[in-house]
Amino acid sequence: MAEKQAHLNGASYGPSIPPPQHYHRPGRGSDCGCCCFLAFLLKVVITVALLIGLFILIIWLIFRPINKVEFHVTDVALTQFNYTNNMLQFNLAANISIRNPNKKIGIYYDRIEARAFYEDQRFGYDALTPFYQGHKNTSVLNVVFKGQQAVTLQGEELTQFNQERTSGLYSIALELSLRIRFKLGKVKTARFKPKVECDDLKIPLNGSPVAGISNNKCEIKF
Repeated sequence: MAEKQAHLNGASYGPSIPPPQHYHRPGRGSDCGCCCFLAFLLKVVITVALLIGLFILIIWLIFRPINKVEFHVTDVALTQFNYTNNMLQFNLAANISIRNPNKKIGIYYDRIEARAFYEDQRFGYDALTPFYQGHKNTSVLNVVFKGQQAVTLQGEELTQFNQERTSGLYSIALELSLRIRFKLGKVKTARFKPKVECDDLKIPLNGSPVAGISNNKCEIKF
């Protein structure tokens, strides 16, 4: 019995079975990640292209010649315009009409800053209340410049002022600095910062408002 037990303890059961091995195709995970990234990048490019296309369409609809937003100085009142000792004393009020002829596009005027210039020197400033202008609508801005401002007029500029004081008709420029957005249906564009220039307005020194001044149409620049 002892011999049989020893024989069993030294018995051979054949070669050992190796553990199962898992094989992976090389590069499969990296290919999937690359494809996902390319798909995401393609979606981003398409989205940006659509937004740019929509933006161009809105701008074209608004500023094509038949639907251009128009600015006009409708009437003004200049009751004081004195220049002594390099100091300009002034009292100027003006109404500026804004015509939006578009049928489906509204305009948000988020910021409106009005400035007055004489001989390319700013002498007046007025910040106006923001508002929304609907489609096919005309709005009027009431601008008031009153106070005094240091201005230096020399040589031809001073000669020009003296001539205009004699005639009672002054060449004054108005400017609007805007921050606006356009609305088409429920879509709102990003903000734009155009300037509206009303140059070389011939304004008489008069106590009452004057309508129909010369060169009253303004130019909008982006």
